[in-house]
Amino acid sequence: MNTTGSSPLRAVALVCTLSPSPAPSSSQLLAEQTIAALDGHGVTGRVIRIADHDVRPGVETDMGNGDAWPEIRAAILGADILVLSTPIWLGHPCSIAQRVLERLDAEISETDDEGRMLTYGKVAAVCVVGNEDGAHKVSADIFQGLNDVGFSLAPNAVTYWVGEAMQGTDYQDLDETPEKTAATTKTLAANTAHLARQLRTAPYPSSS
Repeated sequence: MNTTGSSPLRAVALVCTLSPSPAPSSSQLLAEQTIAALDGHGVTGRVIRIADHDVRPGVETDMGNGDAWPEIRAAILGADILVLSTPIWLGHPCSIAQRVLERLDAEISETDDEGRMLTYGKVAAVCVVGNEDGAHKVSADIFQGLNDVGFSLAPNAVTYWVGEAMQGTDYQDLDETPEKTAATTKTLAANTAHLARQLRTAPYPSSS
């Protein structure tokens, strides 16, 4: 486990839109804005759109047969911060976000020499977009899953935008980022980067 506080922090954002590239995506836009906000706190980041990769269903670190998850998992384990970005579908995180959580379930049995999950010391944050109310419910579902598999969450670790009910406007269609969403993204970035730095210098105790 890295305990040095001087090296730059790294982040990876997993975008869980159902649409592969090059289709436009509100989930991708908000994830990119979050990575940009983290950059202001000395965090370098990259964005991975899960729909562009053959992530197999399952709860193992490698499901074989060309499974793309091992490479994505390596990016997660090589980062200090995980950002999970999802649209709302039928009031829930989308199916790809659920698949990501299911694949992360394998981390429960992956531990270091002191009995800690390899995700201990890593901080997670969530982005949610949709056209109906439900961002708090969706973030609560994802928060619980991320915590179960070893990630830490800073205060206000979600940024979101939901449009008016029964309307079809997407986040990416707005003329400009709403002030409240921009402010929430800024707070998420500041708190998440701060917690990640704290955990760099003060790792969790042994679980053995």
